[in-house]
Amino acid sequence: MINKTAKNTKRLRRAERVRYKLRQTSDRPRLVFNKTNRYLTAQIIDDAKGVTLVYATTLEKDFPKHENSKKSKSAATELGKVVADKAKKAGVSQVVLDRSGMVYHGRIAAFADSAREGGLEF
Repeated sequence: MINKTAKNTKRLRRAERVRYKLRQTSDRPRLVFNKTNRYLTAQIIDDAKGVTLVYATTLEKDFPKHENSKKSKSAATELGKVVADKAKKAGVSQVVLDRSGMVYHGRIAAFADSAREGGLEF
């Protein structure tokens, strides 16, 4: 059985490999999604300038409250809508999704689908 540190190390290696490829081939900013045991975060990063253009998390005071938790699938859907809205205000319409080495299903898929519905293209 693989222990937690080995699984996390492999995930981080996958994430770094994917990020390297995204930086080399794309002129679009990265939409980074991160999930922890307590909350979800998303940010849009311009790698050429090294700045964060948009940042949103489920810990914000103005984030819609959910009956389940701040890390559920419905919270991920709301976070996608919030990020898409903030990106429109910042003038960003095309991004590249960086899923941080995690599998594209569940919360990540819900987040990405709602961000697409909100107007982001990736």
